[in-house]
Amino acid sequence: MIKSEDQQLGLFPEEDFIGLVAGVDEAGRGPLCGDVYAAAVILDPDCPIKGLDDSKKLSEKRRAILASEIKEKALAWAIASSSVAEIDEINILQATLLAMRRAVTALSIQPQLLRVDGNQDPKSDVPAITIIKGDALFAEISAASILAKDARDQSMYEADQDYPQYGFGQHKGYGTKAHLAALAQYGVTPLHRTSFAPIKRLIEKAEVRD
Repeated sequence: MIKSEDQQLGLFPEEDFIGLVAGVDEAGRGPLCGDVYAAAVILDPDCPIKGLDDSKKLSEKRRAILASEIKEKALAWAIASSSVAEIDEINILQATLLAMRRAVTALSIQPQLLRVDGNQDPKSDVPAITIIKGDALFAEISAASILAKDARDQSMYEADQDYPQYGFGQHKGYGTKAHLAALAQYGVTPLHRTSFAPIKRLIEKAEVRD
C-alpha cells in the first residue's frame, strides 16, 4: 500500500515536520549501455494520482499514461541523467547519485525533504531519508520511479533507431542473450559502458585479435 504520512515511517512525526517532500528514484543502473536517469517529483495533495506504484510492476503502456498524468498534476517534477562517459569515469553508483542531485536541483520548487528510493543518500542540498523499496511504499517515490523509467525507455527507443541491429527497443540495454549475441556479432557501440565487465571483456578480446 502506498503511504503518504511521515509518521508511518517513524522518522518525521507530522507535528515536527511541515514542508514539501520530493520523491527521488533512478532508472538504468543495471543495463550495459545508455545513460542512467533519475527523477524528482513533488506531488500535489489536492490532485491525487491513482495507480502509482513501483515502475517495474507496471506495464510500459501504463507507465507512459501515468508519466503524462504526473507531469500534468504534480506541483513540480524534473528528470535528469548522467552520461555514459560519466558512468565510465566515476562509476555507476556515483553517476546515479549525480543524476539524482541534478533532478533535485532542476525542480521548479525546492522541497524541504527528499524521500529517496534505496539506501544511498544523493547528498544534495536538501535533507534526505533513504527507503529501501520506497517506490512501492510512497507515492512521490513511485512517481519519480515512473518518470525515470519512462525517460530511460524513450532513450533506448532512440538508440534503436541509430543501431537497429542491437535490439535496444526490446531489451532496453540489459544483458540479455539477444543483446550479448548482437555485441558478439557487431561489436561495441559508443553507447556501451566500457567500465562494465561484459563490455570490458569484449573490448579486451577485440584488442587481442587485432
